[in-house]
Amino acid sequence: MSLGNSTLRRNGLLIGASTNGLSTICKSCRASIARRYYASTAAAVAESPSQNDLTPPVTSSPALKEHYALRAGVVLSRPPVLTRDLTPFEKAFFLYQRRLNERLALPFTRYFYYPKGTPADVDWKRKIKERQTPARDIGVYSAYAKEGWNDEVLVGAEESEPEKQVEALVKDAEGEKVIAERPMPRVTDADRTGDQKSLNRKLARSLYLLVKGRRGWIFPSAKIVGRENLHQAAERILVQSGGQNMNTWIVGHVPVGHYSYDYRKPIINDSTSTSELGSKTFFMKGRIMTGQANLESNAVGLTDFKWLAKEEVEKVVHPRYWSSVQNMLAER
Repeated sequence: MSLGNSTLRRNGLLIGASTNGLSTICKSCRASIARRYYASTAAAVAESPSQNDLTPPVTSSPALKEHYALRAGVVLSRPPVLTRDLTPFEKAFFLYQRRLNERLALPFTRYFYYPKGTPADVDWKRKIKERQTPARDIGVYSAYAKEGWNDEVLVGAEESEPEKQVEALVKDAEGEKVIAERPMPRVTDADRTGDQKSLNRKLARSLYLLVKGRRGWIFPSAKIVGRENLHQAAERILVQSGGQNMNTWIVGHVPVGHYSYDYRKPIINDSTSTSELGSKTFFMKGRIMTGQANLESNAVGLTDFKWLAKEEVEKVVHPRYWSSVQNMLAER
């Protein structure tokens, strides 16, 4: 029998005796017996080993710090060179305005500009007979005739087309020995051949530089080095990716958007106790003034580049990448 059990049994006998003969034990003796009973019970419990003491301690390894790699990207664009193409409604409206101006303006004082009997007066009579109006680019229209009120453009009329108006102006300027210089066409050779590396295409649209690396077609981007900020990183990335033949300007110091990419398997670094879950790219806005990209000496493993409009970018990039960058690109 253990010491704790014998002590409990003895104290139980003493308490039973004290209970049977309360009249024979004084108050002080009864309190002394109770104190002795509680002290023996506490000692017996302390001596018996618990299950927690038998379990060996577990040493836990330090937790890994999770983080994302920070990258800087550049949305480099060539802004539109020409105004956008007019809609059919706008073409008809502008021609209507010019015809309305002919109705409201004072009559053309012909003899002030072309003295009577001069060769210029003869040429003027010939031209006014053909088009019936001093204006050279509004088609056949007489503002002071009975049908002068009928100045609206009919559906399918060619008078409202800019190409027809240019031809009318050139024809009026040319003579027997005079060859008028025609304006440059809005559609270039690069448009006709589909050269997507040329900046001389889609002159009415914004073009964006995309480069091809191991992840496919993306905007130029790389990891931030040291303590450089996004503006400094964007300037470095353009030189490393597109060479030094481009005269560019990074607009502002605040990113215009970001793209988050999660790795399939985190990259664990035991020396720093970190776990890299993916990368987050913050894009800076840039403009190209002159020059062209050159990937011959790039240090980031790029193989190709293109200058693409917004709808063309959607066709070559990954759908998830497109959902992150589409709102950073202008419609024209």
